[in-house]
Amino acid sequence: MLERRLLPFAPLVLLLSLGRHFWLLGSPEGWGMIDLKVYWTLAPNLLTDQLYSIDMPFTADFPLPFTYPPFAALVFLPLTWLPWLAARVVWQLLSLVCLWWLVRTALRLVATRSGQPWDATWSRRAVLWTGLALWAEPVRKTLDFGQINLVLIAGAFAAIVASRQLVAGLGVGVAAGLKLTPAISSLYFLVTRRFAAAAWSVAGFALTAALGFLASAADSWRYWFDLLGAADRVGPVGSAINQSLRGALSRSFGYDVGTSWPWLLAVAVSAVLTGFALRAGVRAGDTLATVVAVQVFGLLLSPISWSHHWVWVVPLVLWLWYGAARRGALALSLAAAWVLVTGTDLITFLIDRQPSIWEIPRPWPLAALGWCYPLLGLITLAVLPRLLRAGTSRPDAGQASGEASKVGHGAG
Repeated sequence: MLERRLLPFAPLVLLLSLGRHFWLLGSPEGWGMIDLKVYWTLAPNLLTDQLYSIDMPFTADFPLPFTYPPFAALVFLPLTWLPWLAARVVWQLLSLVCLWWLVRTALRLVATRSGQPWDATWSRRAVLWTGLALWAEPVRKTLDFGQINLVLIAGAFAAIVASRQLVAGLGVGVAAGLKLTPAISSLYFLVTRRFAAAAWSVAGFALTAALGFLASAADSWRYWFDLLGAADRVGPVGSAINQSLRGALSRSFGYDVGTSWPWLLAVAVSAVLTGFALRAGVRAGDTLATVVAVQVFGLLLSPISWSHHWVWVVPLVLWLWYGAARRGALALSLAAAWVLVTGTDLITFLIDRQPSIWEIPRPWPLAALGWCYPLLGLITLAVLPRLLRAGTSRPDAGQASGEASKVGHGAG
């Protein structure tokens, strides 16, 4: 098996992957990290009630606005006290640690599910897969842009699998207060009957909104009652980098479909597939599969899901890879498809072939290729029940939340 051959060299794989990553980035003075620059530059405007009134000039495409809730600007304020160079280095290192934590948390769930103790072998696997994940496009783009994805997903994942419902719920609520997309994680609490955690997630989210109002009532009022839902303010909906259902459908139809019938139909289909996947995940007691199904549904549903938002593919591939022996060729084939799509520069290829990020119509081959992430997401949801049935080996597995509690205790 390939992993057995690579495992003794796990630290070397990680070092080589990090070396390639930093070699491509070049000197820290040249790190663009454009999204981090938005956070670092615009967050202080919260103190003058101008968080959403001032954009950061960006001559390549368009002036970039602050698009997250006011609470996010409040959290980013300490980072703005650092010099720009120091802020980039700190954020890069923090994101890399969070990547390792994401991989480690997913592997702990895999180990717990298979009844294996967490030992030195699993620790080496976490190092190995962290190095390999650095080659995936969502991870690379997150690090290149200085995006919040790795930090946010690692935190949300740790919260979801926490054993205490208070910690789990508040963690997800705070994550949603930073950026709305983690709010989909509450669906996991509902399907696993962790109703107290779901309630605490609402409380945590409400707390972040209240803190935002305390920091700037004017900006909070504008965000929640004026700007919320304005996808075109976030960026070009039809650009190839938007790998949501809305983005893929818009490129296929040649215009922004918005929330019209094609989008509603696609959402209905994905919701049905998600429902079957979640039912199978809960019945099998498979926490990782259930969490991944929820997150894939969220990525499909969101108006904007940039390709670098699909970092959840990393734990998905780990679930497929370590279950392939029980689940057969289908699991291995799906894992290979995700590795192929995310391990290549397909999105960059598509971006380079669109006249501009704002032009939606395109030749049908490019529109078809632009379905790569959402189509694989739909296929994943569709085959999850079959894979779960094939991989179920524990007759006493009944509640995904029980497995998560074990991981929560082990993770501290």
